[in-house]
Amino acid sequence: MNQQGREAFQRIEVEAQDEGQVLERILKRSFSDWSWGDVRRTIRGRRIEINGNLCVDCLRKVSSRDVIKLWRNSLPKPVGSEDIRIVYVDEFLVVVEKPAGVTSVRHFEERNLSDKRRQLQPTLEELLPMVLDRYFHPPLSKQSPPRRDPRWSRRDQEKQIAARQKRYKVVPVHRLDRDTSGLMLFARTPSVAQTLGKAFRNHRIIRKYHAVVHGHPEAQTFDSILVRDRGDGIRGTKPSDRGDDPTEQRAITRVRPIERMGDYSLVECELETGRTHQIRIHLSEAGFPLCGDGLYGSGRHRGDRSDSSGAPRQALHSATLAFEHPITSKAMDFKMPWPADLHSWLHSLRTLAANKKPQP
Repeated sequence: MNQQGREAFQRIEVEAQDEGQVLERILKRSFSDWSWGDVRRTIRGRRIEINGNLCVDCLRKVSSRDVIKLWRNSLPKPVGSEDIRIVYVDEFLVVVEKPAGVTSVRHFEERNLSDKRRQLQPTLEELLPMVLDRYFHPPLSKQSPPRRDPRWSRRDQEKQIAARQKRYKVVPVHRLDRDTSGLMLFARTPSVAQTLGKAFRNHRIIRKYHAVVHGHPEAQTFDSILVRDRGDGIRGTKPSDRGDDPTEQRAITRVRPIERMGDYSLVECELETGRTHQIRIHLSEAGFPLCGDGLYGSGRHRGDRSDSSGAPRQALHSATLAFEHPITSKAMDFKMPWPADLHSWLHSLRTLAANKKPQP
């Protein structure tokens, strides 16, 4: 058993011959005395993490690179529609505050999942129609259920709500990592999505992130070619001796230091491009990994030293989103402070750093 905070977990090894097997079969092989019912109750009871993310899907396929943890106690419930806050909405677009712990959009390999499996852990894109429906058709009070027409049966009313939610379907125009919090923009029509997509490609949408990193980086601009596998199985900068790679993409991140806190720094990262894990890769490869980053963090890139920052998750937050409205041309500028989990942790870092300063 390993210890992390107050919880205990057991790591489950995925062998090469298990590549592509579903999660429930991996658990059954690892715990031969368990019944299939035991296996499924464990998964559905929120006791399994894959690569640091809760998994309640018994049929999730795993790879030999996955890190699977079996926790002694149940993990927190997945993010639901009630956890998402609308910052701005009109008939063309919606800006929301994305909480950590929810995937922005469905991954390509999950495009054929059944509705039942999608509902186990819905994406932000899939939750937003429910959020918008509640926004435009609020209940009479916080304690009361949604309004129902007494002349209709419950099934008819549920069908009416489902049909209404289809009208609130959104189109994603960018994404945030699962464990990154902050501002996200969605289009409400395909034509607006095309306009916003073009604005992203032409660097007309300002995206600024706040991050807390190990060390003290100076102001600088990272400009590199990222590939899906840099040689150690994860995304990163293309090795100089490698030829053409079909996955290569140019990535540009501007970094500005804001505050030093002992061994750590608060920095602002402005994206010129929006590549997968771009900020995490650039900072980590420069020797300044994000606090709480289990994939690119200090344990991987700074020798055997584990992340001692105590970060509750990767310390990355989409703090500013600014753009010109695609229809009205009005200047739109949104800001979001740190959410509660990282705000409390930042306060503890500042307090610790202040107490370590030599007294005059």
